[in-house]
Amino acid sequence: MSDFTSGFWNIYITVLALLGIFGCALLLWAQSMQKVEVKDDSASQPGTTGHVWDENLTELNTPMPRWWMWLFYITIIFGLAYLFLYPGLGSYAGKLGWKSSTAYQEELKKADAEYGPLFAGYLKQDLKVVAADPKAHLMGERLFLTYCSQCHGSDAHGSKGFPNLTDNDWLFGGDPETIKTTIMHGRNGVMPPMGAALGTDKDVENVANYVRTLSGADADPIKAAMGKPKFAMCAACHGATGTGNQEMGAPNLTDKIWLFGGSKETIMETIRQGRSSTMPAFEEFLGEAKVHVLAAYVWSLSNVNQDQTKK
Repeated sequence: MSDFTSGFWNIYITVLALLGIFGCALLLWAQSMQKVEVKDDSASQPGTTGHVWDENLTELNTPMPRWWMWLFYITIIFGLAYLFLYPGLGSYAGKLGWKSSTAYQEELKKADAEYGPLFAGYLKQDLKVVAADPKAHLMGERLFLTYCSQCHGSDAHGSKGFPNLTDNDWLFGGDPETIKTTIMHGRNGVMPPMGAALGTDKDVENVANYVRTLSGADADPIKAAMGKPKFAMCAACHGATGTGNQEMGAPNLTDKIWLFGGSKETIMETIRQGRSSTMPAFEEFLGEAKVHVLAAYVWSLSNVNQDQTKK
């Protein structure tokens, strides 16, 4: 990556951009200076280039209008002026010193000044009260679609490795304050690889069969019985009965809800290789007031009658 931060790339981009502009100008000038020899051997069709196709399709010598060519020259002049005033030539910041990051921060300040008081008003309310407010629900939905739908889906049903937020099954807890904490500070879920600790691949298969029996899934009863003693190594996180531990983010293995899949092969893969999931923190990016409204919306997905929120 250090190669892309060296001074070479600034020079490379600058030279490439300027060569492209001046190359277009040179080509345009050369073409405007070139004269095509006119063939006047036909009295009925004077001013042709002499090219004829399909017996009677003749190419006339009709030069490009001068005003059209001047439009190209104006475009080139505009491009040079733009690169002089604004960033576009490597590390050159432009005469005006404009930055996209500065413009973005100014837009954020303007938005905070306009909408900040509205979010601040909801921050003073209990999350369940905010969740039942139709206007706050729509605001939370927009925040969710903007910042959360990329992972959890626009319908919040999740996908492989990304939890479904509508089924009331939670790794770290689903009460409003816990959801807010999750959004504010993020989460790191880690399932360590246990293949070597369990022993052979047969042991891993036996434990996988036992795990499937915890949720009533089809499994080989003999292998499941052999895997049950080995499951004691997993009980430290998932509990002796496999009901999980929300303090640690350890999933409940008895509810038929699987983050990465519940087939025997997938469970074996999880046991052998482990799993790692990260939920990013949004406190610094969104601020507590917006997170408050977003958390209320997420909680409402599995706790509030959606018809009430849309009245």
